[in-house]
Amino acid sequence: MNKRDFPKIHFYDQDFVDIYDKTWNWLSDFWIDPKTGENSIDGYFFNTGSEQYILDQLESIFSSFFLVYSNRNYPANQNLDYFYAHQEENGAIRWQYDLKTGKPIFTKENPEGIGLPLFAWAEYNLYHKSANKKRIKEVMPILQKYMDWVDATFKCENGLYKVPYQSSTMFNSPRNGAAYPVDFNSAMAINALYMSALGDILNDKDLIFQYKRMYFSLKTRISSKMWNGDTGFYYDIDENENQLSVKTIAGFWPLLAEIPNEDKADMLIAHLSNPETFGTEHPFPTLSMDDPNFSSDGNGFCGSVYPAFNFMVLKGLERYQHWDFARESAIRHLYFLLDGMFPGDSKVKGDLYEAYLPNKEGKAKIEGREDWPKVRYVNTAGLSTIALMIENVIGLSISLPRKTVDWIIPNLEIMGIENLSLKRNLITILSNKSLRGWEIQMESEKLYYFTINILGHKKKTLPIPSGKCSMLIDKL
Repeated sequence: MNKRDFPKIHFYDQDFVDIYDKTWNWLSDFWIDPKTGENSIDGYFFNTGSEQYILDQLESIFSSFFLVYSNRNYPANQNLDYFYAHQEENGAIRWQYDLKTGKPIFTKENPEGIGLPLFAWAEYNLYHKSANKKRIKEVMPILQKYMDWVDATFKCENGLYKVPYQSSTMFNSPRNGAAYPVDFNSAMAINALYMSALGDILNDKDLIFQYKRMYFSLKTRISSKMWNGDTGFYYDIDENENQLSVKTIAGFWPLLAEIPNEDKADMLIAHLSNPETFGTEHPFPTLSMDDPNFSSDGNGFCGSVYPAFNFMVLKGLERYQHWDFARESAIRHLYFLLDGMFPGDSKVKGDLYEAYLPNKEGKAKIEGREDWPKVRYVNTAGLSTIALMIENVIGLSISLPRKTVDWIIPNLEIMGIENLSLKRNLITILSNKSLRGWEIQMESEKLYYFTINILGHKKKTLPIPSGKCSMLIDKL
């Protein structure tokens, strides 16, 4: 087995395996050297849909979450390093760069070019998939300087951050009047939480304390000013700190930041299955269905389903141990992506899209815009077809520095992963039904620790030696 091959997945629905394989096959088309315009692994990962060579901060951060599973065929950190290399003297890193000129992009809506500050979240994930502590030491000063710039430029006396809501890329969301967006402030809390965790990896007590304090300060303010107990939702607030009444996908970012307590989280999560708000056929729309601006055609952020924002919601559900709902929603979402890839109408060519319809299969629409949504948008669709497949559908959680693999199996099915590279260790984990009952077969080149959690009833951690071994689930 060549370590440069991609990991193979096994699942009872072959269509899921096909869309996973196809995504990996397509990826090489989107690594472009901006100097030559040719495909090159030494280039950057971006979508060239309009012949513009634009690197987007949020897209680059999100794409790192599935590129980490490429068995090092693709460098998950390359786009992030581009942003770090373009940090300005004052610490600023802008949300988009023109790769041909190397210059940042500013717009009338976003004059400072601020993006969602999630670099530390991405770096924490990279660390657990690579165990590269040296990288954490190298990027930490950059991340600190960046956080200082965000603080100095956007933090107000009330302790919250005042930025344009478009910083989260939600370009036409009906959030006019939002002075303090709930998604940006939650993202700052997420970043502070992971800055503290990175400080812990470096055993730097000052960093741990500094960013924990920032996190709890933000958590308190978001909870007191943005939560509405009557509707069970988090809202943007205006200049006068009055809540806006628009429920958007941005209101679920606090889950990922671990801001709500269990009762508030339950109220918020209930919206995701409520047929009057976010419980659409295709989970999850970017605007609540009870909003007058909601469009069944999607109309950008007025109801479309975006894979990147679904990933955020599902990772938020995991923080509150809603594994079953997260998996069920991931599977439903993937079936809609499959319908978009292989439409029933033979005259229509299918593909992966930037955004999808909320209540039936197919790509979303904006009236008068033929250039939207972007086609073959593996840059974020890979979150669904690769990361969610491995983490939520199959149910694997991997940490290289801890030498651990956790497998949450919500129901017994034939599934698993084969030849996943854990640095210099290839592992295979498969569940099959044999004459002796349900059996898990494993193969590894080195020792690691395996935690299996079956149906929420059986949980056991075992050291897995090098070589091949198997275990019978009934004997656990």
